[in-house]
Amino acid sequence: MTAPPVPPRNALIGSAVPRLEDFRLVTGRGRYVGDVAMAGRLAAVVVRSPVAHGLLRGIDIDEARAMPGVHGVLTAADVIAALGAVPDIPLRQDSSPDFVRAAQPVIAHAVVRYVGEPVAIVIADTAALAEDAAERVGLAIDPQPAIASVAAARDAATRLFDTIPDNRAGTLSGRRGDADAAFARADYTRRETFRIHRHTAVPMEPRGLLAAWDAAAGRLTLHGAAKVPFANRKILAGQLGLPEEAVRLVEDDVGGGFGVRGEFYPEDFLIPFAARTLGRPVRWIEGRREHFLATNHAREMEATIEIACTRDGTILALRGTATVDLGAYVRTTGATPARSIAQFLPGPYRIPHVAIDVDLMLTTKTPVGTYRGPGRFEPDFFRERLIDMAAKDLGVDRVAMRAKNLVGRDEMPWRLPTVTPLGIESECDSGDYAATFAQCLADFGWEEKSALQGRLIDGRYHGIATGCYFEGGAPGPAESAMLRLEPDGRVAVHVGSSALGQGLETVMAQIAADALERPLDAIARVVHGSTDAVRDGFGSYSSRAVVMGGSAVLAAAESLKRSIRAAAAEALGCAADDVTLDDGTARGPDGRSIVLKDLAGKVPDAEGRFAANARAYSYGAHAAHVTVDPETGVVAVLAYTAVEDVGRAINPATLHGQTVGAIVQGLGGTLFEQIVYDDDGEIVTASLAEYLLPTAIDVPPISARAIDIVPAPGNPLGAKGGGEGGIIPVGGVIANAVANALADLGIEPCALPLTPIRVWQMIRDAKP
Repeated sequence: MTAPPVPPRNALIGSAVPRLEDFRLVTGRGRYVGDVAMAGRLAAVVVRSPVAHGLLRGIDIDEARAMPGVHGVLTAADVIAALGAVPDIPLRQDSSPDFVRAAQPVIAHAVVRYVGEPVAIVIADTAALAEDAAERVGLAIDPQPAIASVAAARDAATRLFDTIPDNRAGTLSGRRGDADAAFARADYTRRETFRIHRHTAVPMEPRGLLAAWDAAAGRLTLHGAAKVPFANRKILAGQLGLPEEAVRLVEDDVGGGFGVRGEFYPEDFLIPFAARTLGRPVRWIEGRREHFLATNHAREMEATIEIACTRDGTILALRGTATVDLGAYVRTTGATPARSIAQFLPGPYRIPHVAIDVDLMLTTKTPVGTYRGPGRFEPDFFRERLIDMAAKDLGVDRVAMRAKNLVGRDEMPWRLPTVTPLGIESECDSGDYAATFAQCLADFGWEEKSALQGRLIDGRYHGIATGCYFEGGAPGPAESAMLRLEPDGRVAVHVGSSALGQGLETVMAQIAADALERPLDAIARVVHGSTDAVRDGFGSYSSRAVVMGGSAVLAAAESLKRSIRAAAAEALGCAADDVTLDDGTARGPDGRSIVLKDLAGKVPDAEGRFAANARAYSYGAHAAHVTVDPETGVVAVLAYTAVEDVGRAINPATLHGQTVGAIVQGLGGTLFEQIVYDDDGEIVTASLAEYLLPTAIDVPPISARAIDIVPAPGNPLGAKGGGEGGIIPVGGVIANAVANALADLGIEPCALPLTPIRVWQMIRDAKP
């Protein structure tokens, strides 16, 4: 008879431990950058271009500089005088020589290219004084024609850069197999053009920075870091001509990030530069209108995609072209959404032949970057709409068509299209896509709800839809952690991953406590993100914090246990291998013991590092039930169901919160949110009065289930990351549900957002 497996000493991993950081945050004890006090602090206001495109002929700062309480007005001339040139913002990922041609200077000189581009910075005793002085800065700008659309960019009557005659920053291509040959032999093909509108993340807390220069020590400290502090430290140190060790970035509490917060922006240079120039601490807090003008936008793109199938619904190929509206510059991650479209267009389906070319076009708009699920939300909308259209044309059940084409568990790893010219390759590491799809349909009650499909009940049309996706996360190259034995015998956890509101302190404490076989309260604290937390760090983006940072904590925990055994062995007069660790006590073979707090100071800090180049792919399926009011165009979501396999869920409660929050963001981007520009390149939705966000009354009942089916093979936790999956399929699922609701009218939505006015117009145009 086989003995039952022995359960682990701890069972914290996989437990819904309440978030440790919540008490501090919900009781007002959080410390955000706006809460950091420094003696002698000044306030900064950024003067921004009021025109979308123009030649900057001059800046008159005399009146502003003479105002009482104003300590300085800095322009590009001051940067050039101090450094010899105005630095550009480098790309952090997906860089190429083509993209570098459209890099953004940290402050405009000679040319302005979007409304909101920094042209000067005013520093005064208070923000109010700085605002008043900023209004006195005179700008001499010769207006040039705006490029307010991709069509205008392609026309190339106006150039944003002399070195880019066609306003095309570059083209990325995704290739797998021979798509043209597959189309030539296909029984069925269909081509459609899809559009996704511009929107952004709108975190609860806008950006903020507080910089202080210690001239005696030659050291700069910058509060307000987030997401990638170590990468930003490297950029900033290089721009200022300082060694990296002379620059310290501090990550305070962060009120949401979602990809846009924490990248390197002009202000990340300007505020430290002002502090160093004036020799006083300088703080800048972004206003909400300023946030819409200055912080990365996302999503705006158009694609013409073709699908090729056999008569039974087997998908042979996808091919097409897409165009991304980059805005005025290619900033740190500006090319990443385009790269992801090129690579992830086929999603979790067995599509052997793929060919997609993505143009990156420059316009006079705020630059784009990564926003939760970048380049995944968009192709999921394109692909899932096409699958529903093809199923309808072929007379094939849409559920059966998806199930038929999902990559099988035994086909893993499954290679994705290669992105050129960047030479990026990737493959889905593992998974049982059919299992999550089946579970989603069961949780949703697909069979029962199918009877409602297309029916008009009480004046509203009903529609249901489903869709599958994967989430490529956990990119390398590495992450670092350090564990320290504290004087009270507890352990402090330091990790290079950043906390953006996702519950990082809780999950890292769970991982460390389990690895050390200690209770959760034996973890003294979790220190994250800041550049003095560990020797080197890579941050939190692309759902990597748990996979990379958590695995580094495991490595550090093993190192700490070895060091504790060695120190205890010396104290107990035995071999280290003979020491056992038991709930805060080190015990020798003769029964003598020593408590860990008595070893504090004798045990060195334990460093751990986890390196991996392969991504981990979580995956799942969503389903939705909507109604459409034909008189008003209002789309109401009655129910939403999500099922995802994240390999191994560290904390189901925090994961559930991540998933539900991501779904709500996806609903916002699908039904409400939209950044609109006029023909002059002026943003007309620059406040929360015009830019509509979903509120509590707009959120439907959401069922979100995380299941552990196939652990990730590439990391010791078996985790895959799950911070973005909730948003990825929402656009496609909701659009398909609306199409199914309005099927009798022949309406096929091919553009987002599905606002009431847009849906009403489609219904009006479809009626005889």
